[in-house]
Amino acid sequence: MTQPPPPPPNQPPPGGFGPPQDQPPQQQGGGGFGAPQPPPQQPPQPPQGPQPPQPGYGYPQAPQPPQPPQPLQGAPAAPPGYGYPAQQPAAPYGQPQNPYAQPPGYGYPQQTVPMHPQPGQGGGGGRSSSQLAVIVAAAVVAIALIIGGGVWYANSGDDGAKDDTASSSGGTGGGGDGEGGGGFDAPDGTEKVPSNTTSQVLFQVPAPNVDDDTSISVPGSWLTDKAYVKSGVAEIVGYDPDKGSELWTVKLPGPVCQASKHMTEDHVTAVAFEPAMPTEDKPSHGCTQIAAIDLDAGKKLWTKTAKGKNGEIRYDNVTVSGGTVAAGGTSGGAAWDVGSGRQLWVPKTDDNCYDLGYAGGPKLVVVRKCGSYEQPQLNIQTVDPKTGNVISDYKMAAGVEYASVISTDPLVVAAELGQSKDAVGITDVFSIDNRTGKLRIRVSVPGDRFAARCSGVTTIEACTGVVVGNDRLYVETEQHAGGGEYGRTNEIVAFDLATGKQTGQRADAGDRYTISPLRMDGGNLIAYKRPPYDKGGQIVSIDGGSFEETKLLENPATKTVRDVETRMSPDYAEILYSQGRLYMSAKFASELGSSDTRKAHVIAFGATG
Repeated sequence: MTQPPPPPPNQPPPGGFGPPQDQPPQQQGGGGFGAPQPPPQQPPQPPQGPQPPQPGYGYPQAPQPPQPPQPLQGAPAAPPGYGYPAQQPAAPYGQPQNPYAQPPGYGYPQQTVPMHPQPGQGGGGGRSSSQLAVIVAAAVVAIALIIGGGVWYANSGDDGAKDDTASSSGGTGGGGDGEGGGGFDAPDGTEKVPSNTTSQVLFQVPAPNVDDDTSISVPGSWLTDKAYVKSGVAEIVGYDPDKGSELWTVKLPGPVCQASKHMTEDHVTAVAFEPAMPTEDKPSHGCTQIAAIDLDAGKKLWTKTAKGKNGEIRYDNVTVSGGTVAAGGTSGGAAWDVGSGRQLWVPKTDDNCYDLGYAGGPKLVVVRKCGSYEQPQLNIQTVDPKTGNVISDYKMAAGVEYASVISTDPLVVAAELGQSKDAVGITDVFSIDNRTGKLRIRVSVPGDRFAARCSGVTTIEACTGVVVGNDRLYVETEQHAGGGEYGRTNEIVAFDLATGKQTGQRADAGDRYTISPLRMDGGNLIAYKRPPYDKGGQIVSIDGGSFEETKLLENPATKTVRDVETRMSPDYAEILYSQGRLYMSAKFASELGSSDTRKAHVIAFGATG
């Protein structure tokens, strides 16, 4: 199991974004930002961290000899995109990396990409012989499909690789026919296009001051019709959503270590926090406290702890579902009524098992871990939030140590099978029937091709670059060469969760932008486009049927604004968008960035019309 990177100190350091530079970036707080400069004669060395794949994205490769497939129960995996040519993995993947480093900035000069595959290189490890045959055949065709330095994602409906076990696994779904994305009625969204999509900065909240050599977690941000709410250092603060003025503050005795991304219909959520502030002698007091927070009234409704075998339980995750707050971790778990704080149930621990964590929202899902350290067994269970009774149970393949829940309804789970290509441990996505617990389909999303990430091994609900809706999986691809001389770009592609095949839908970021899915809006997908050095970021709505993109917001291109925005990477920041307003906030506060004028705790944008 590849371990995830440690949490970044507030945000990733500078150095990835900006125009070509004549001089190397400064060591602290400089480099990468500012007006365009003449490009150097030779491409500069990129900053430390994952490098772009070589050769060019989508170019066919000579496959490796087949490797023994992973033992799995139920339906076998669909290959990662039928008609998708194999690609050489980037060299740094699988090696320890600086998690804070950024790849070369969009619009930054890149190394020359070879136009032909190299002998003996390929990305087909771990596939069966029949799957290799499909990919080799597809690679021959793919040469004619390369467009503008990228790749045309072939329609998977005609490849003949039908998964006969998908229908027999007990799952049903309305995921469409897998051909071109049409043929289904998606529910209407609520987001409207502003009369003027150009945005302005509504407000900024400066990065909080913290002690030297300290990084304090500040996870959690929520938006209601009354307030934008953000965790601070040992506090939760409600802000006017347009002006940024403080409406209320809930003080806590220690830092917030986990926060539910869900809330009830009347805007109550839950957080886990430490009972005291860290000190030099005791940098952590344990995440033992659970509280319910009324986000409209700005009140802490209750605080609870629970006892385990070794004292107070330390929580690694907390969520809200069906009027229940559930929190868990390696030392145990518990569930409370969200309104009263009355304890509802605790998980059973008498069968050499424990609840590793919970995922909430429409349904409550448990990731339950059993067995020994050497031979772990994960079960994915849908449970009744009021009683904890198991409704359905799916047993993961033997040896899978950790899993993250992307969606609870439909139930979609990410896991690492074998060794992933990067440091955040996701290789496959499992579509599971909530009612029966049977596997519908497994989709391969290798890290050298897709940018889906699930940070943290016990946080359960911490995936980025992937969204579920319309019974489809929308996945961000890795960056690759764009149409310009220095451009980098990527796409969002869709998989049908009933068949595991690509639907043929693809949303392009555009040259020098990268696109990340954020959430669903009815049947439409809301996505953020991270900008190049001379543009502002964008929010777009992608039609669930046609995949046509509609711009909802475009941020200012001024340097001072860009410098703040581009530090709020979708992988390391919390991004919320609703009705013409965009909020970007940090997950960590650190001394490292307290004096940096480009640092911000929150930056908010709003449409000007």
